[in-house]
Amino acid sequence: MTRSILVRGAAASVLALGALGATLVLTAGSSSAAAKPQIVKLSAVPGQLKFNTKTLKAKAGLIEIEMTNPSNSGIAHGIAVQSHGEGKPYPDNPGHTATLTVTLKKGTYTFFCPVPGHEAAGMKGTLVVS
Repeated sequence: MTRSILVRGAAASVLALGALGATLVLTAGSSSAAAKPQIVKLSAVPGQLKFNTKTLKAKAGLIEIEMTNPSNSGIAHGIAVQSHGEGKPYPDNPGHTATLTVTLKKGTYTFFCPVPGHEAAGMKGTLVVS
């Protein structure tokens, strides 16, 4: 009977957190803090549909890509990794930074601007994960 009460109490807590828009993360047997992502940075080139680099390098694991959209770029941009989502906020207005956090294995990935037409115009590059 005590176990049933605990299970119902846990379920009610999860529902309450969900109603508040919170995320509950349960970890078992771990007292260490969450892994910190490796940060790689790039920026949009003002007045052009391209990034300041065609190649990014990172180690496998949790990677945070920070894409700065300079205040003088004059156009919104974003950041995405092929098959791994897009950054928030999207699109990112001039003068702001969009951030995308992904967990990647070793391999080669395409990063790009997800604003319609920007990738096709060449706003993309290669992310090499070793």
